[in-house]
Amino acid sequence: MRKKTKVLFTAGVFLLMMTGNALAHFGMLVPSDSMVMQGDKQKVSLNISFSHPFEGIGMIMVKPAKFSVVSDGKVQNLLGALKETKVFENTAWTINYKVKRPGVYAFFMEPEPYWEPAEDCFIIHYTKTVIASFGYEDGWDEPLGLKTEIVPLTRPFGLYAGNVFQGVVMLDGKPVPGSIVEVEYFNQDGKAMAPTDYMVTQTVKADMNGVFTYAVSKSGWWGFAALNGSDKKMKYKGEDKDVELGAVIWVEFVEWQQK
Repeated sequence: MRKKTKVLFTAGVFLLMMTGNALAHFGMLVPSDSMVMQGDKQKVSLNISFSHPFEGIGMIMVKPAKFSVVSDGKVQNLLGALKETKVFENTAWTINYKVKRPGVYAFFMEPEPYWEPAEDCFIIHYTKTVIASFGYEDGWDEPLGLKTEIVPLTRPFGLYAGNVFQGVVMLDGKPVPGSIVEVEYFNQDGKAMAPTDYMVTQTVKADMNGVFTYAVSKSGWWGFAALNGSDKKMKYKGEDKDVELGAVIWVEFVEWQQK
């Protein structure tokens, strides 16, 4: 009887582990629009959360440590303008930003470290997204100087569903050869269904130059998260714990339109 109980317990733990592995963590920074054109509303809302975007499961997110926008080489601190909201029924943050002039606006956030007991480590996802306005597009490929980031090789706006997206994984200003990049669709309406858990999060590997490539299959917002370990530990209850550093970028892909 004890042997049977032990087998059932082990099987249950295994199933929990498998379920957990299917749910990838993503820092999320998703605007209401990636391209502001003449005649459009100039105010863009951006939601910041820490979630499982495909499965629609949110986690409590405390106010980020940093939140700014970079345009024309100038950095504007927007942290004080964030307001608390809900994403997937959990604490998240939002802002309405008025786009006043032509430009490329790169928004980024650095969260407070998130303790993940299931992985016995801290998680810090440096997350960004890019908005273009009024036909201007210079500077979309400029690195922001984050601890870790994905620098796009494909222009990260004006993309069709089916386009290929390429980026370079950077850590401390240098490309990361062979970096693992997780890719996930933001299933906003919950209508997308994955045939198996393997299909929830796609995984690609960067080449020896830190470059990865992914062909997007559906319109909407897609997150790309390059994961690497930090060379520094953080304390949790007096013990040194590993830190997962994520470089995340959110990119919108749209459907082809016909007359």
